Amino acid sequence: MPGGWGGLVLTALVVFLISDLLLSFFGNEATTTISYTEFNNQLNKGNITKIYSKGDSIEGTLKSAQPKPDGGKGDYTEFDTQRPSFAGDNLWATLQQHGVEVTATSPVQQRSFLTNLLISLAPMLLLIFIWVLLARRMAGGLGAGPLGRKAPPKPVTAEQGKRTTFADVAGIDEVEAELTEVVDYLKNPDQYRRLGAKMPRGVLLSGPPGTGKTLLARAVAGEADVPFFSASASEFIEMIVGVGASRVRELFAEARKVAPAIIFIDEIDTIGRQRGAGGGMGGHDEREQTLNQILTEMDGFTGSEGVIVIAATNRADVLDPALLRPGRFDRRITVSPPDREGRAAILRIHTRAVPLAGGADLNQLAKVTPGMTGAELANLVNEAALLAVKRKQDTVNERDLSDALEKVQLGAVRPLVMPQEERERTAYHESGHALLGMLQPGADPVRKITIVPRGRALGVTLSTPENDRYSYTEPYLRGRIIGALGGMAAEQVVYGVITTGAESDLEQVTSIARGMAGRWGMSERVGRLTAVPADAQGAGTYGLSAAPTTLDAVDEEARRIVAECYEDAVRLLTEQRHRLDALAAALLEAETLDEEQAYRAAGVPRKTSEEDGPDASGGKSIDRA
Repeated sequence: MPGGWGGLVLTALVVFLISDLLLSFFGNEATTTISYTEFNNQLNKGNITKIYSKGDSIEGTLKSAQPKPDGGKGDYTEFDTQRPSFAGDNLWATLQQHGVEVTATSPVQQRSFLTNLLISLAPMLLLIFIWVLLARRMAGGLGAGPLGRKAPPKPVTAEQGKRTTFADVAGIDEVEAELTEVVDYLKNPDQYRRLGAKMPRGVLLSGPPGTGKTLLARAVAGEADVPFFSASASEFIEMIVGVGASRVRELFAEARKVAPAIIFIDEIDTIGRQRGAGGGMGGHDEREQTLNQILTEMDGFTGSEGVIVIAATNRADVLDPALLRPGRFDRRITVSPPDREGRAAILRIHTRAVPLAGGADLNQLAKVTPGMTGAELANLVNEAALLAVKRKQDTVNERDLSDALEKVQLGAVRPLVMPQEERERTAYHESGHALLGMLQPGADPVRKITIVPRGRALGVTLSTPENDRYSYTEPYLRGRIIGALGGMAAEQVVYGVITTGAESDLEQVTSIARGMAGRWGMSERVGRLTAVPADAQGAGTYGLSAAPTTLDAVDEEARRIVAECYEDAVRLLTEQRHRLDALAAALLEAETLDEEQAYRAAGVPRKTSEEDGPDASGGKSIDRA
């Protein structure tokens, strides 16, 4: 229950309890309950002046005070009692004989028609009152109108000292250039109108989470000298149908009043999904009405001249085609994870307020963090600063950054005492991953091996590439599968049995093998087609993206690829058993080996390869759960 209503109900309950206690206290103090026998005794003595009767209940007053019955303290003059229904005494004659004043009322009171009507309608009126209050609160709080609409939206004003500009954005220069052009149009519209250029209606920012879409919108707000309205798409959706469309109209109406202006809608896929799904009932009906209103406001008969809409989403593939056509979102900008230079620039921005020690090399840190987004890099710097504070240092040094990277990539250290047999098995498992990674041509260099439990894993092998790359080759993908199967293959070679520790490895293997056979055309039997969609949303009407026979062929080809890779892994580890034993022994002794120590222990020369590498999604960590 919301705080305001909860406080009101609690106050009413406290007042009721206090009132009840006070009334009962004063009532008990003024009147004493006596037995009917004691009442007859006092009546026969002539010690009663008057009584009041309602049915068999009698209240009265004594002429002179009497001690309270049952040994109670003090005397009483006011009393009440109950006349038994079987009493056969002639009470009325006795009362007349002693001159007692008698007052009586009927035990059954006849209420008026109006009173009875109000009593019968009270529950219904109470329910209607509660429903109206709930409807107002769901429609957006107190205010005018039956649905209690919110106050009109106001432009966002950047506070002094907290203003975000394009100087706070790095690693996505091409996106920054696109938005800088929009800001320049708003500042100097005459230069563009002179050549017949029209202002874009909308800019859609799409990309993975954490790549800086909302940060870019804040930078636009800081750079542009125009009103900036910010809203989340979920704010438009309510249980009451029609409220979302009404709020969209209000937002665009307020923006038109102060045009030129910018409207930013975050997570637009909440209301911008393709129409027609769900049968148009309930929430779907409300969402579609809201979407229709946005379509009309952006490019309809009452088009919003001078209002630019910037929207952000990480699910651009599910948006309605009418929303993406020219005239609505004229520009679709993909915000991708930064490359190495971009990561270095982002790290420099996030360390501006962090005192770094002289040995901290941000370029080297950017090199070993492929695939990390701006949000993840900001979190990395913050974790390093937290470690420096915990260690009571004045600056953040290279060790803090390295430990923070291990915590982010590998997970926090878990205090777990493992039996010696389990430690040896884990050491061979991780050594199998690492050794196959070292031996595979073009494989990513092994950066660190550990058998210290981290997160959910008992051990982790971390490999990251030398350079960023945005495509895979088939030999490289097979090498990744062989490396991921190295832990299971090592257990098979050394112990003759396998354990459940390869669960996360098999998940990686399944994803890569199905992608090779069903997405990237690396199977002659399936052919050069995409049978397995990258996202479940891409499936067809019946949940299938291809014919069942094609999907069966994809599964069979994936099994074939994995079986061939597993045979290669077992063969290589059997041939290189001496290196596997040496690496496992060094790992058991040190528990954690860095890149140089790992290659030296395995007796494998360290080679720098720039021909093969992973895509921009970054390096991989293989762990034994």
